[in-house]
Amino acid sequence: MFGYVLPWQDELKVRELREYRAYYCGLCRCLKKSYGIAGQISLSYDLAFLGMLLTALYEPDVTEEYCRCALHPTHKHLSKYSVYVKYAADMNLLMTYYKCKDDWNDEHKLLKAGYGMALLNKGKKIIKKYPKKAKTIKKCLRKLYEAEEKNCKDIDYVAGCFGDICSVLFVYHDDEWAKDLKRMGYFLGKFIYLIDAYEDMEKDKKSQCYNPFLASNGENITKERAYQILLMMMSEASKAFERLPIVQNVEILRNIIYSGVWCRFYKNTSECADGGQYE
Repeated sequence: MFGYVLPWQDELKVRELREYRAYYCGLCRCLKKSYGIAGQISLSYDLAFLGMLLTALYEPDVTEEYCRCALHPTHKHLSKYSVYVKYAADMNLLMTYYKCKDDWNDEHKLLKAGYGMALLNKGKKIIKKYPKKAKTIKKCLRKLYEAEEKNCKDIDYVAGCFGDICSVLFVYHDDEWAKDLKRMGYFLGKFIYLIDAYEDMEKDKKSQCYNPFLASNGENITKERAYQILLMMMSEASKAFERLPIVQNVEILRNIIYSGVWCRFYKNTSECADGGQYE
């Protein structure tokens, strides 16, 4: 359900793309250092965005390193991380662990079940580190699972269950910015859940898995209608973002919020000519 909150590379300057890649690489390295190869595999664009967002908002010390990796073995490249990127790595691993359990419940995918078992001890470590946050996320996931099991026809309710999860992820400090971060996470989470559901409509129809669009509208949902629903979600998320006093990397973050999140929605149209993917 992750992988939608990424930049539209065609609109980024060379310097901005290099900066984004440095934070993406930083998240990858944090995952590997803390959780090994199994953790590194869980790398997500969405949590790279969260790490960069919180770093830009709170402006902590940022560690810069030049390194090689399996994907880029021939030359060193810049890696950046902060305490908030490390936090994003923890949440990245926790959500991947929960997603593996969810995939097993939905479709009994043995591969995901095996990966989930590989993450079991690492997931427990994070739950112990963030007990209140983990408890709230687990409760929200239970609500989401129950709604899906009942074939909930209320799109706003079921998407809101996942929005509640992301609102928890986005808040690190209980401070003056927590309200806007929570609201931003909530609507971005609803967007992620619904765009994922729209993308999976045909697959879910064939496999008879729950899909909020199929449950509420059958086969009557159009691309235009889905776009209007998704646009409302991102409109609210962007309003909350603009209230945050962010200066550092603000153009990269705006690129992601206003353009990048739509790349997969338009992947088969001329509006987005495969500009978002970072390899």
